[in-house]
Amino acid sequence: MSQPYLVLDDVSRIHGSGDLAVPALIGANLTVQRGELVAVMGPSGSGKSTLLNLAGALDRPSSGRVLIDAVDLSALSARQLAGIRRRKVGFVFQDFNLVPSLTAAENVFLPLELDGLPLSDCRLQADQALAEVDLDGVGDRFPDELSGGERQRVAIARALIGERSLVLADEPTGALDTHTGDLVLRLLRDRCDTGAAGLLVTHDARLAAWADRVVFLRDGRVVDTAVASDSDLPLFQVTP
Repeated sequence: MSQPYLVLDDVSRIHGSGDLAVPALIGANLTVQRGELVAVMGPSGSGKSTLLNLAGALDRPSSGRVLIDAVDLSALSARQLAGIRRRKVGFVFQDFNLVPSLTAAENVFLPLELDGLPLSDCRLQADQALAEVDLDGVGDRFPDELSGGERQRVAIARALIGERSLVLADEPTGALDTHTGDLVLRLLRDRCDTGAAGLLVTHDARLAAWADRVVFLRDGRVVDTAVASDSDLPLFQVTP
């Protein structure tokens, strides 16, 4: 098997210190290969969002290592970490996180623009990314002119534009109806099937079944793992 694209090696995240120390994640080990979608489940406060933030270089671990494409993030400066987030990591959030004053296309190509690409190239790639999520022709519309499902697909297009090969999704269907939520999961699944590594945080076992594996967290620890196609998976469903 090839080198995992994402590695969390004995990772812990402690907030505060001394008597005020609060462990958010404790000794977590996780690998995600290219072409693999891994779901993370667990009750509220179990460390799911902390794990996702560490995996996406939004936070640094208190101990342990996080590697993306064999690069140890602890060895990078804040500027280098920002470059990793712009070029390699795509985030999909439940509340979309779109900039309301920017058009759909501008939201999608914002990471490329920040990276210094010519505006014409940015727009071309944005239009292509929007077409891939069945939003061809909506690039000049603003977020408030789009439905919830369309806004989430814009967010996915932004997450996948450029050379990003690690997709991190935090409850990406929580604000969507069942049909639109399934469409969003299909897009994530298709992206992983074409070579990206994916990490999906969800509390819904039905959505976790789209993944290849499911990792279960409780009280900041990885307590179990299962193959997502296992017929017993719904037994693991937990409340958010």
